[in-house]
Amino acid sequence: MKLVPAEQGKFIFRLGKQEKQLLLAVLDRYPLIPPAYQPLSKSAPAGENETDQHLLDEALAEQRRENKKLLASFLKDEKRFKETERGCRITLSAPDLEWLLQVLNDVRVGSWILLGSPDENWRALELNETTAPHAWAMEMAGWFQMNLLAVLQGNAK
Repeated sequence: MKLVPAEQGKFIFRLGKQEKQLLLAVLDRYPLIPPAYQPLSKSAPAGENETDQHLLDEALAEQRRENKKLLASFLKDEKRFKETERGCRITLSAPDLEWLLQVLNDVRVGSWILLGSPDENWRALELNETTAPHAWAMEMAGWFQMNLLAVLQGNAK
């Protein structure tokens, strides 16, 4: 993934064919954070904030549905993905870039959750048919995030 000179406040990335396939495979996993995973409060007694928790869960579910629609539209947008001889170019506005980072973060964190929220020694996790796809998605989403964040921080190569 390489940043190429952009115009009019847009970010243009060049992706190889395999990078594009990897990005699409990662994005296809969205959403991964389980519903009701994010508690309203860790310290409130059970049952005290049930109504508020329900409202939060509904708002997050609506956000996931909207992001899923936006993602489908994003992936179908022929102006956004321009095929090249070696892969493609993807054009993102600053808000698109931030939104894409949020979607990738959902896949990364959701994969981590599905792996059982392992500690820093997660690489010692036994890989099998169940865990390998989540470990792969977590690492790939993180790789794409790292590259996109480098652009936002002005460290892109």
